[in-house]
Amino acid sequence: MKKFEIPNFYRSPIIGTIKKNRKKLDPKKKDFSPTIVDFGPVQFHLARHFGFCYGVENAIEISYRAIEENPNKNIYLLSQMIHNPTVNDDLEAKGLKFIMDTQGNQLIEWEKISSDDIVVTPAFGTTIKIQELLEKKGVSLQTYDTTCPFVTRVWKKAENIGKKDFTIIIHGKYRHEETRATFSHSNQNAASIVIRDMEEAKVLAEFIRGTRKKEEFYEVFQDKHSEGFDLEKDLVKIGVVNQTTMLASETEEISEFLKSTIVKRYGEENYKAHFADTRDTLCYATNENQKATYGLLEEEADLAIVVGGYNSSNTSHLVELCEEKLPTYFIKTEEEILSQNLIQHFHYGTKEILQTHNFLPEKDKLKIILTSGASCPDAIVDKVLQKLLSYFKGTRSIKSVLEEFTA
Repeated sequence: MKKFEIPNFYRSPIIGTIKKNRKKLDPKKKDFSPTIVDFGPVQFHLARHFGFCYGVENAIEISYRAIEENPNKNIYLLSQMIHNPTVNDDLEAKGLKFIMDTQGNQLIEWEKISSDDIVVTPAFGTTIKIQELLEKKGVSLQTYDTTCPFVTRVWKKAENIGKKDFTIIIHGKYRHEETRATFSHSNQNAASIVIRDMEEAKVLAEFIRGTRKKEEFYEVFQDKHSEGFDLEKDLVKIGVVNQTTMLASETEEISEFLKSTIVKRYGEENYKAHFADTRDTLCYATNENQKATYGLLEEEADLAIVVGGYNSSNTSHLVELCEEKLPTYFIKTEEEILSQNLIQHFHYGTKEILQTHNFLPEKDKLKIILTSGASCPDAIVDKVLQKLLSYFKGTRSIKSVLEEFTA
């Protein structure tokens, strides 16, 4: 796999050493069990896979290259390059400006963008409408396009099955940048609809079966379907693709459920004419990180710390998985560990910042799960580990522990 040139301050001496060791021991990525890093009174359980993925490193390399190659030009990003505040803050500090926020709200008016400016497309991609708007201005989007190749793979699959008259069902969060982009591209070739979860899939199935009034469809899925969506013909042939940061297992579950709905409606012998196979659109990195989290949870632990941007979809799903089994704290940097007895963390469901006292249980040997989202630099995870480590007495030195992974 390609190696990317990203700033050294995103790299990490501790996590980097451990990852290098795991890669050497498990080059084919078959083992999803955690790495146990034992400091004596505290033991960290690190996920087999976490941190920057291919798409994120590609986006970071291109964004910093755009800044380096254009010292005297205005450089814009359509929206946050990835969902991590540390990365985005550093890009802003180097002069890059965001045109929109993550919800699509305008921060810089289009009138201020000219053909002399550099515009970087984020890893999530962008919509056809924005592409056309910038092309009319004479702005090139090809030079610094950081769209993740796994996102474009979803678009290509949607295009292929759309041209065969399959309606595109997108499993995603409707307001997420990637889903807005995917919807825009799929809508070029086919009727399209966004569903958030299995509950919405079940509702959609009622319309496929014809057991729910047609008028209700346009209320339930208001603003989530393509213009002119026709229930008489647009739910006869369907295929499921996803926002790449959603839970892969949930996408597969939704796909299998809708497939079974189609089988019941049209018969086992006919379902392939009504349901497209789209399993190859699942993102390998999201899938690996989620499988690694399941592997983490097979080991006994006392709590979990998940590190990443609050608006990071893939990170939020790791939090959801951990929360099912043990106390879990979603933080963006080590600065949210306020003291040995107090942590500030984000509750994704309610979008609240919470503070929890005595989050570290008093035990002779504490076991802490530590992982991060695909847009979180390993350097931040390093700092989280070191801050937690500082609260324990009589720990082994980092040097001696790392020697176990370099022998």
